[in-house]
Amino acid sequence: MAQSVNITELNLPQLEMLKNQLDQMYVPGKLHDVEHVLIDVGTGYYVEKTAEDAKDFFKRKIDFLTKQMEKIQPALQEKHAMKQAVMEMMSQKIQQLTALGATQATAKA
Repeated sequence: MAQSVNITELNLPQLEMLKNQLDQMYVPGKLHDVEHVLIDVGTGYYVEKTAEDAKDFFKRKIDFLTKQMEKIQPALQEKHAMKQAVMEMMSQKIQQLTALGATQATAKA
């Protein structure tokens, strides 16, 4: 959101904007006060902040989320590698069982 609306460039008293409705539908709206904005801080809570404070809030949030992503990335890569190993093993077992079934079918004939 911080990238979609550059708060520092809002200088008109009434600015056309799209208001987020239900995270899926956007409807036209007007921003009457460009110095104060209402931001969603999570779990249904909203806080009124100045435009500069809102920009700082989103910068901190982006930094926090980036650090969290960097922390979990190695674990995700390890889990992906483990998943690939399990998939390979299952594929080998299926091939062995298929070959064994074919061998048994030809032996009976």
